Amino acid sequence: MAQRYVRVKTTQGHIHYGLLQLSHSVQVFDAPPWLKGQPTDVELSPDTYQILAPCSPSKIVAVGKNYVDHAAEMGTPVPAEPLLFFKPPSAVIPPGGAIRYPQQSERVDYEGELALVIGEHCTNCTPEQAHSKIWGYTIANDVTARDLQKRDNQWARAKGFDTFCPLGPWIVRELSPAAQLQTFVNESERPVQSSQIDRMVFSPDFLVSYISQIMTLIPGDVILTGTPQGVGPLQIGDRVRIEIEGIGSLENTVVIGNW
Repeated sequence: MAQRYVRVKTTQGHIHYGLLQLSHSVQVFDAPPWLKGQPTDVELSPDTYQILAPCSPSKIVAVGKNYVDHAAEMGTPVPAEPLLFFKPPSAVIPPGGAIRYPQQSERVDYEGELALVIGEHCTNCTPEQAHSKIWGYTIANDVTARDLQKRDNQWARAKGFDTFCPLGPWIVRELSPAAQLQTFVNESERPVQSSQIDRMVFSPDFLVSYISQIMTLIPGDVILTGTPQGVGPLQIGDRVRIEIEGIGSLENTVVIGNW
């Protein structure tokens, strides 16, 4: 099993980065691992912490229509260049956190995605250089108010609600290019989304390079690489689980918004 790097909050309210053990205890690091954090002698037992999103990004850069089949289901061609948008850091919630259904929307969709975590400052990188800037990989749900996305000329509102970026549960350093991404809703054994991540139009290395020529990426930033075919609506009370082979699963429940 790949090493699983986590960010946790203790019952005393302290936040730590660390390495999740098979026993579910956490070996605490003295800093985020992408900032050269090293293991300490502190180990947290399973009943003394809760798992948070695995990083705290300064920005979340997302990529739209990065799978041919998803672009087709949206009724649009594949973009000639990566289609970029932002999700605010305030949208991030951890595994098990509640997705709040906003009263402004009548259609909220799941979008299971591979997320990249940046480990080094990255400006004007080539794709070859960009590969070393990706510290690791995790899972994201690019929750989207689909009706608002169609209504607005830009996507800040549809993509930016609080709780609209479940992220986690941990980061792994390596991932097979052919890893399978699947999304499940409630108790269904049949995934609503299923695709290999190497079916992306623009690869992770290319995306990091492209974005770095527009803005500087800093350690802990997150890039969402796009969602495959099969996006669909969520209802209040639904549980949505996104699995990526080699990482694990990210599960969240939908609740009525409290705005």
